[in-house]
Amino acid sequence: MTAYYNEFDPFAAQWLRNLIAEQLIAPGIVDDRSILDVSASDLNGFTQCHFFAGIGGWSYALRLAGVPDAFPCWTGSPPCQPFSVVGSGRGTDDSRHLAPAFLDLVSECRPAILFGEQVANAVRKDNWVDGLLLELAEEGYASGFAVLPACSVTAPHKRNRIFFGASTNTNTNNKRQQREWKNCHSKGWQSEDVRQAGLCNRAGYEGGINEDYAGWDNADWIKCCDGKFRAVESGTFPLANGIPARVGRLRGYGNAIVPQVAAEFIKAFMECRPNDY
Repeated sequence: MTAYYNEFDPFAAQWLRNLIAEQLIAPGIVDDRSILDVSASDLNGFTQCHFFAGIGGWSYALRLAGVPDAFPCWTGSPPCQPFSVVGSGRGTDDSRHLAPAFLDLVSECRPAILFGEQVANAVRKDNWVDGLLLELAEEGYASGFAVLPACSVTAPHKRNRIFFGASTNTNTNNKRQQREWKNCHSKGWQSEDVRQAGLCNRAGYEGGINEDYAGWDNADWIKCCDGKFRAVESGTFPLANGIPARVGRLRGYGNAIVPQVAAEFIKAFMECRPNDY
């Protein structure tokens, strides 16, 4: 089975090819065109499709969750700059607001399951999440979201992110699924969301790798220009002029999802669809 990765940034696209070559993510092809240039016919024959693929975080997360590479699904993490507090803040008026292009492809191809991610600020900005769920509902998808922080898997930083999942209504018990997701987001963006979204801790879905996420235990703490200390991976060095590869790497890390958090969301989602996996 072959996966499709769409990533516009040349550095990240090559990174994906390297990860595929090392068999660290699902085997597939990398399309470095803009999603605006991708048509539904380009996606024929692919089992998994990852848009705004970055450095392959969603493919890796699916593996962490115990989901095989042959399992059909789509993922998409649209650019965060329109909604990020450090971005332009133009919301849906930003030229980088590419979620509509992603949803157009979803409408044409109708994947059975899709996952995605966005910065937490998109809950409030232009009611992005409400609009997303409404559009998915109009296309016949049952969907839901949770705001989860990286520190929920012992990472040394907060990094709140919206994780959303959707599935077509075909062959699903809609009432049960909607009831499960209502528990996940009945409090909207509030902090109770995170505790309620702990579906992955319930019995019933045991497909995932039981990781203790101890990889951050040896983090180095660097004092930044604002006086705050921040954790980085042990052995990571600050930026230096004239080393463009390092800039590309840090940009890739900064735009990436935390796969371990996504894996927990995926496992919780799959509990709602025990007959499909």
